[in-house]
Formats: sequence, structure tokens, C-alpha cells
Amino acid sequence: MDKDDFLYPHSRYYGQVKPENLVFNANLQEFAQRISYICNLETSGKITPENAYQQIKDLWKELKQTKKQLRIGENLFGDDQRGDGTE
Repeated sequence: MDKDDFLYPHSRYYGQVKPENLVFNANLQEFAQRISYICNLETSGKITPENAYQQIKDLWKELKQTKKQLRIGENLFGDDQRGDGTE
């Protein structure tokens, strides 16, 4: 097994296959992995709770910015998700 695959595992994507969704999914998985590392460092006393909080807050801001840039969740063309004319 490759070291990077072991340290940074990625799950398969089952959602609507669009480039922006795939990019966001990869970013979301990286976010989750980094949060896990931060939590483990804080739990083991390697970083302070304040430092962990700030790092998580910064990661959240990055993820929100990515979502905004990729326009995830925006209904760009008026298509609905259900196909029955309701939102």
C-alpha cells in the first residue's frame, strides 16, 4: 500500500458526477482527515484546545470559500433536483 493512500484515504464518490462536485468532495474528505488529526493532537496534549479551535476554524473558512467558488448548492440553471417541478 502506498504511504499517501494509507495516510490520506479517500472514499468513493456516489453523488451526482460533475467536476465541481468531485473537487468539493475531495476537499471535504481532506477537511475531515485534517480535523481528525487536529482532534487527535489536542486529545493527546500536543496542541492546546485554543490552537485546535483556531485551526479548525481556519479549515472551515477554507472549505466554505471552496464551496462558494465552486458554486456548490446554487441552482445555476433553474433545474430542480427531483425532476417533478418542485424544489
